[in-house]
Amino acid sequence: MSAEVIRVSEIFGPTIQGEGALIGQPTVFVRTGGCDYRCSWCDTLHAVDSEYRHTWALMTAAAIMDRVAELSGDSPLMVSLSGGNPAIQPLGELIGMGRGRGYQFGLETQGSIARDWFADLSVLTLSPKPPSSDMVCDPAALDACIAAAGDARTVLKFVVFDDRDYDFAREVAGRYPTLPVYLQPGNHTPPPPDDEDAAVDMTGIMERMRWLVDKTVADQWFAATVLPQLHVLLWGNLRGV
Repeated sequence: MSAEVIRVSEIFGPTIQGEGALIGQPTVFVRTGGCDYRCSWCDTLHAVDSEYRHTWALMTAAAIMDRVAELSGDSPLMVSLSGGNPAIQPLGELIGMGRGRGYQFGLETQGSIARDWFADLSVLTLSPKPPSSDMVCDPAALDACIAAAGDARTVLKFVVFDDRDYDFAREVAGRYPTLPVYLQPGNHTPPPPDDEDAAVDMTGIMERMRWLVDKTVADQWFAATVLPQLHVLLWGNLRGV
């Protein structure tokens, strides 16, 4: 058995996936710690910023799988691998172990790091970060991620705050016409991770959602699926749901 350890910010569920291709589907979340990006509007700083590194656990794949099985009553379901950027962690053994027990795995990453075990995922969600994030998308790295996924179901998901983000999404999606596209309105600037009770600007989020729907339909971008962050509508930015 491998001695590799995985930095884990939190494991929780079962709950539902709140966004993208698996929206509404029951899942257990394994949120890893650490990220190679620092998006301006990041809503999971507790899993990104090294300031919170002391809260991350070092766990083996077997220990993570045991916790997932405990939470799910050992009844196989989808396991959502998120972060931070989960692609920086050695998750291949975990995925293989879970698949052997009947679990499926979905992973979301910005597409900055390709891993050969992407091909073992049930769903790979690539979420290139738009201009509002203050990050820069590397097209070559994104290409490498898509190639690494092989026959695994691969989709694109874009957070959209404004016209620049929307134009970025259309440009990137246009390079991969066979990949399903999901758009979601950007969340407001989130509260600090230790202030979970801070109010969520639902009015702003829904106004942005209506704007995004109207714009997509007016442009006849009918291949795109526009969805809200369902978990934000239900629970705001509360952690662990």
